[in-house]
Amino acid sequence: MPSHHTHSSHKPIVLTIAGSDSGGGAGIQADIKAISATGGYACSVITALTAQNTRGVSAVHPVPQDMIRAQLEAVFSDLQVTAVKVGMLGDSATIRTVAEVLRRYRPAHLVVDPVMVTANGDMLLAEEAVNSLRQELLPLADVITPNLPEAAALIGSPLPATLAEVESLFEGLAGLDCAAVLLKGGFLQQESRSPDWLLRGGEVRCFDTPRVITANTHGTGCTLSAALACYLGQGLSMDLAVSSAKHYIDRAILAGSGLRIGQGRGPVEHFFDR
Repeated sequence: MPSHHTHSSHKPIVLTIAGSDSGGGAGIQADIKAISATGGYACSVITALTAQNTRGVSAVHPVPQDMIRAQLEAVFSDLQVTAVKVGMLGDSATIRTVAEVLRRYRPAHLVVDPVMVTANGDMLLAEEAVNSLRQELLPLADVITPNLPEAAALIGSPLPATLAEVESLFEGLAGLDCAAVLLKGGFLQQESRSPDWLLRGGEVRCFDTPRVITANTHGTGCTLSAALACYLGQGLSMDLAVSSAKHYIDRAILAGSGLRIGQGRGPVEHFFDR
């Protein structure tokens, strides 16, 4: 298992394109912490400002398209970006802008976390934007990292509640126009394990670890996808990068399980070995 820190003179430059979380537990803030903790240099393009804390989101302010484009051009024109993680985009226009710039610069590694559904089950993307995501962004990705509600929304299936129902999603997910899918099973709360499945090249591999019982899971999806992008940027194979990112998020959840930050669903501990 690779160490979480790299002492090499070369740090992979990892760009996160996502929304800002004023509470610091998810979004851009979680991504920067995860990339830094796993040995990368983090840079960012902010797509939306959210008024958010451990109890939820109270307001969202989308960043104008010209400012999103300006941020992307500023980063790509100067920094040698090795890997990109894409999170919250919010609407079709933003998806198209980001996809257009990514097609032009073609980063070596692209991880797309299709942020579409809140923890409460509310849709964050209109159906038009979901279609734009499928058509414009997923074909560019090396891997996408949907949770169960997002996976179901992507392929138009009911939300699975059991392992058997999860496995029924595999065929539909394999039919998406993307290179690989890392399906996150954290929503299966009744399970004593925390399984994730990597669907790639017609094969399915399960990454299964014991579930940590804690309310402090805010930002886990952001953290996992950012760590995965960083490990891919370090040159790890897809399987090893997924295994390493899974190991990292499991330890971050465990270390954060006793934290008392905020009055709601708290964050993980990104820097657990400091």
